[in-house]
Amino acid sequence: MSRLIPARTAYGILITLLVLGGGVGPSARLTSAASLQTQDADADLLIVGAGPSGLSAALDAAQQGARVTVIDMWSIFGGHGVLSGGVLSIVGTPLQKSHGVEDNPELAYRDFIEWGEDNNSEWVRFYVNHSRHLIYDWLTGMGLEFRSLGRQPGNSVRRIHSTLGGGRALVTTLYRETLKYPNVEFIWNHKVTGLVKENGRISGVQTENLRTGEVQIFRASAVILATGGFQSNLEMVRENWPQDLKFPDRLLFSAGFNATGSGHTLAQEAGGVLHYMDHQWNYSTGIPHPRHPGTDRGLSGGSSVSIWVNEEGRRFVNESASPRDSFPVIVNQKSSTYWAIFDDVATVRMSGTGWDDPKQVFSEEAPDLMKSADSIKELAKMVGLPADALKGTVDRYNAMVDQGKDEDFGRFDSDRSPSEEINIRPHTPQKIEQPPFYAVQSFPLTRKSMGGVLIDLSCRVLDRNNQPIPGLYAVGELTGLAQINGKAALEGTFLGPSIVTGRVAAQSALAELGHKPGQISRKSTSPTQPSREAEPSVKNETCLECHSLPQLVDQKRPGYDHFERVHRIVLNEQYRCVSCHSEMAPVGMESHQFDRAVQAENCLRCH
Repeated sequence: MSRLIPARTAYGILITLLVLGGGVGPSARLTSAASLQTQDADADLLIVGAGPSGLSAALDAAQQGARVTVIDMWSIFGGHGVLSGGVLSIVGTPLQKSHGVEDNPELAYRDFIEWGEDNNSEWVRFYVNHSRHLIYDWLTGMGLEFRSLGRQPGNSVRRIHSTLGGGRALVTTLYRETLKYPNVEFIWNHKVTGLVKENGRISGVQTENLRTGEVQIFRASAVILATGGFQSNLEMVRENWPQDLKFPDRLLFSAGFNATGSGHTLAQEAGGVLHYMDHQWNYSTGIPHPRHPGTDRGLSGGSSVSIWVNEEGRRFVNESASPRDSFPVIVNQKSSTYWAIFDDVATVRMSGTGWDDPKQVFSEEAPDLMKSADSIKELAKMVGLPADALKGTVDRYNAMVDQGKDEDFGRFDSDRSPSEEINIRPHTPQKIEQPPFYAVQSFPLTRKSMGGVLIDLSCRVLDRNNQPIPGLYAVGELTGLAQINGKAALEGTFLGPSIVTGRVAAQSALAELGHKPGQISRKSTSPTQPSREAEPSVKNETCLECHSLPQLVDQKRPGYDHFERVHRIVLNEQYRCVSCHSEMAPVGMESHQFDRAVQAENCLRCH
């Protein structure tokens, strides 16, 4: 029985055969297509990664009428951004003005440079000058709401904009808006294994379908790498560890699942340069992830009112300090672990490593992570700390709360003026006095990359001679956020630069290609909901006649990680199929297909 091979697949097979026949070898990642006749590109832009920076590039290009292909390793959008709090540093916005906040690019520039150290001053200048229209105006135009303003350490004024719904709402807004454009194609579950080079220019990528193993070539007039950082690759983290810090006894990792440095390797093999790789933004609040036993994957979090004590049972740092100040103290101790002590379990907050929901992590999934006792001395014995020392530490802290001043580490001071608090997180102290008392052991935790692929102000990847590699662009955390942060990050300066670099790359690439903006009619993506009459008539049994969900979840098929995770929740909670797949009600084979826009609305059902 003969089978037609799609043109794109056939071209991929041809190019692969020619490369291998030429003696390049199967492990080569930079594929030369110079010997082939010029083919029409599948897209104007090919974007590798569907996180905030990749989605921003795709949407900006789509709005200009360009043909865009987005390729991602997973079956779901979002990347590292979904686990964030959804805060962005933006300068001179209407929200600031409505709150009486006077902000301007010069003030913001000074804050960025003074706090971060070793920043790329040109990118900082560009960001503070353009963040208002490239981020705020663009996002609010899509309907995203900002619910509040904050001022975290390093900021002279309140410029931290919190989105309603956090990082998940932000990336979902970008994704949902991108789906409205018929000129954007998403390719899921494909890992980019190499770049295609043709006539001295990057002109496509080679991929492996993670579900089928099929190798394909996707071609475009330009390629934008938006693959994220490397903080889930502990070997890479260790290789680039800051020289002035001791490497921890145990280091947990909590970046996105695919933040393994794959884009760094692709860029290097195309001639790109990595820089400032030791500029890593790691957290002090790591807890072993109970859903990944036997690994060093972690969660970030704990109690906001806890005190941190070392193996001697004594406080050793300002618990409310920025990671810029607290992380070095923690890792340079004799032992890089500590215990968080508190009495109010309601103050515990956690953040996961992707589309996770860590809310019940202590009580339901891993009760051993949090120890509890009816007295401080009993708690100390339980976790192996000196009982008298811990009791003395708690008593001293409670006394300082009563007097309104932390004389040891300056965590709080009722007499401090606002101008003195620019480098300190706001903190309302709370005594530790009501049993039961709790202790959680915490470890250093990787999180974000602030060094990466070297780019210019057009987001073109640069080689060792500081020259752009034709056709290749990089954005977001892969570039270390364009070195806007330097060694230390102000809050909101990861998502913000991701969006900005994504949009700059799209605009720069299309301008270089001579693309003229066209008019594209957007698709309607209003989620389809079944009528109240139709929904009860769709029973799970109807779906399970063709789809044996328990069997599919237990198969452990390559490339189905997210499918297995969410559908295990569906089985445990006994959700009805039509609750998430409303576009399929009433059931009819002629309309029996997933609607990505509808699915984007369902994410919070499980997460």
